[in-house]
Amino acid sequence: MRTLLRLTRRWPALCLALAPGLASSLTLAEAQALALTHNPNLAQARLALQAQQAAERQAGARPNPELGLQLEDTRAATRTGTLQLSQTLELGGKREARLAAAALAREQAAVALAGREAELQAEVAAAFHGLLGAQAQRQQAEVTRDLARRARAAAQLRLQAGKVPPLEAARAAVAEASAQADLAQAERELALAHARLAALGIPDAQAASPAEGDVATLPSVPDPQRLAERLADAPVVRIARLEMARHQALSAGERARRVPDLTVTLGAKRDAELGRTQAVIGLSLPLPLNDRNTGALTEALRREDQAREALDATQRQLQLEVTEARSQWELSRDQARLLGHEALPAAQTAYDTALRGFELGKFSFLDVLDAQRTLAQLRRERLQHLIQAHRAAATLARLLGRPLTLDTPES
Repeated sequence: MRTLLRLTRRWPALCLALAPGLASSLTLAEAQALALTHNPNLAQARLALQAQQAAERQAGARPNPELGLQLEDTRAATRTGTLQLSQTLELGGKREARLAAAALAREQAAVALAGREAELQAEVAAAFHGLLGAQAQRQQAEVTRDLARRARAAAQLRLQAGKVPPLEAARAAVAEASAQADLAQAERELALAHARLAALGIPDAQAASPAEGDVATLPSVPDPQRLAERLADAPVVRIARLEMARHQALSAGERARRVPDLTVTLGAKRDAELGRTQAVIGLSLPLPLNDRNTGALTEALRREDQAREALDATQRQLQLEVTEARSQWELSRDQARLLGHEALPAAQTAYDTALRGFELGKFSFLDVLDAQRTLAQLRRERLQHLIQAHRAAATLARLLGRPLTLDTPES
């Protein structure tokens, strides 16, 4: 079974071709669903929300009553015993402020969970398209290797015919060896891409499957106004806004603590010597002479100001990151389109012409080698730009906290 899994990871396309039931393909939607189910960081966020829900329930709890017993004198004939029940009544809105702060903390945890889910989906999308790119790179490396073999075969034929020196055949052999090394590197990158997908919580069996899709298919870039409308609902902004509101509630709680709590006491006093029972009623109220909670209130107010400044900084930083991600998305898309529509066809034509001319004795093998390297380099650059465009799109989705509503795809 382990050998089978290693084969699936290293050569997923081959395993799929030889045994379709062995390695089924994995779609982006399936990968995201698996990550949402198995990712441990997301499980931590869920547990954090449950903890805050419990903290909110605890914040609503009222002070417990106190049961007290006092005995005066140890002799039974003259003993006086007092049994009393005391209850503290919170005044000044302490409980309401405590509940408000706990509710805001719970809402923060809920927003953080939703943001983590969106972030995870974006990470899976980036890793998935990285896998698509690694698969395409391996396929291109195979094509380059095959081209190098063809060029070497042509060089061998011309060497045998005495039309080229042995140096030309040696260069062709070196070019083929280099192409074979590039193929081995592409296979290692493909295995690493599968590992990145598995690291996001996707089970190994599914993460080792080949990705289904086309890395060259890019979504359309959203316009700046459309992105600006979504900034206010981004998870980091919502969390910062809730943090400011929570500190406002904490300030209200510290302000309420300056109002003393009232303790009401009810009980009965039994006088053994007189043989009678008397009712006991009492009220107690702390005198705020030494501690008026001034320091704690000032600290809470400064924390509130700090949260307000943090909200403004978060909004500015988010705006910058969204602008950068959109710019990178657009730039990578345009560069990939330019290479795919103009540079690559020209490079392919140049290579075909150079190889055909070499076979006919019109060009040297250096011309073929240069055209082959140029073609391979342009293919790699185009793949890198495509992957960068997908990563930029994933970054935007992560920053905004939800998948972008995309229009018609662009190829």
